[in-house]
Amino acid sequence: MRAVAALCLLLWVAAGLSGCGRFGHKQHGFVYVSARRVYLRDRVAAVSTRVVEVFNGDKLEVLQSGRRFLKVKTAKNQAGWIYERAVIDAKTFDAFSELARQHRQDPVVATGTLRDDIYLHVTPGRQAERFYLLAANAKVQMLERASAPREPALGHAEAQHPAATEGRGHSGAQTPGIVAGEPMASPAMDDWWLVRDAQGHTGWLLGSRVDADVPDEIGVYAEGQRIVGSYVLDKVTDPAAPGPSHDLPEYVAVLEPPKAGLPFDFDQVRVFTWSLRHHRYETAFRLHPIEGYLPVRVSREPVAGGSAPVFSFQIAGSDARVTDAATGMSRPAQMRTLRYEMDGHMVKRMGPDMAPIPLMRPEKMKTAVKKEHAHKRKKQ
Repeated sequence: MRAVAALCLLLWVAAGLSGCGRFGHKQHGFVYVSARRVYLRDRVAAVSTRVVEVFNGDKLEVLQSGRRFLKVKTAKNQAGWIYERAVIDAKTFDAFSELARQHRQDPVVATGTLRDDIYLHVTPGRQAERFYLLAANAKVQMLERASAPREPALGHAEAQHPAATEGRGHSGAQTPGIVAGEPMASPAMDDWWLVRDAQGHTGWLLGSRVDADVPDEIGVYAEGQRIVGSYVLDKVTDPAAPGPSHDLPEYVAVLEPPKAGLPFDFDQVRVFTWSLRHHRYETAFRLHPIEGYLPVRVSREPVAGGSAPVFSFQIAGSDARVTDAATGMSRPAQMRTLRYEMDGHMVKRMGPDMAPIPLMRPEKMKTAVKKEHAHKRKKQ
């Protein structure tokens, strides 16, 4: 009987050790909830009880790890198990924090409104790590634009239903339809914007899911282009203006073709002034087509007899380009800054750079896009 009891005891201990092996040893550290919302459960089993609901951005202390699961504790000392794929680790969280720190002082090139609930990514790319979930119709500050080759979405389309994809799995499957030996066509591209929300959360999101805030009175003049940003230059008073306000802003706006993956930020600059004779907006200045780069800067500077609105932007100073290893964003190695002054309804070029401005022809635009795509494929 003693031998049987001893055998039973050994089997019980072995089973206990096996269970410990499944769930690992106790760990210290923190993870952060990347899912929209998820429940902690009291056990890892087909039948379990919900302990507490946690939400995107919540910080959790890691108590124990297992296969695909973590035992965690909330700030209120509520403990339970969570899918590992529903959280990010401290290293990824630190990467988002560093991104916010690096771009804390960046100029805001435009403000925008989100079309849908959407995640922020740490780098441009659908497969890049994501964390903060921003709500539809939220206002964001747009800081920087980039383009990246389009990748398969993470499970279900996150831009439409981010709650349906808590995981961040990667697919290594070969793209259907690609045959060995065939020349590769230029990949489809996505535009991305680095944005910052009202809480200071910073990250990259798909450009197709954010609309730049553009006044309706000049939006109607887009003529099939996409207004990247608009900036108030001055204000005029028109007692006969329609509408409740008689103080009308005048704008400089930059526009781009409705295409993704262009190697520049905009190809057109327009100044809209208010006509006191016709009581409407009119185009006082247009520069097109150029290879323009953000940001657009607006100021008021002293001139003879007073002060005047001044705006500036950048164009490429040479054909040489440099690529950011972290984001894949390619920009000219040298920049030229062009400055303009408004004198009434006249727009005059000013400043030290008065050299000719190279205009981009349609065939040059197509060549530039092809070269940019080839350069990105070579870097991969």
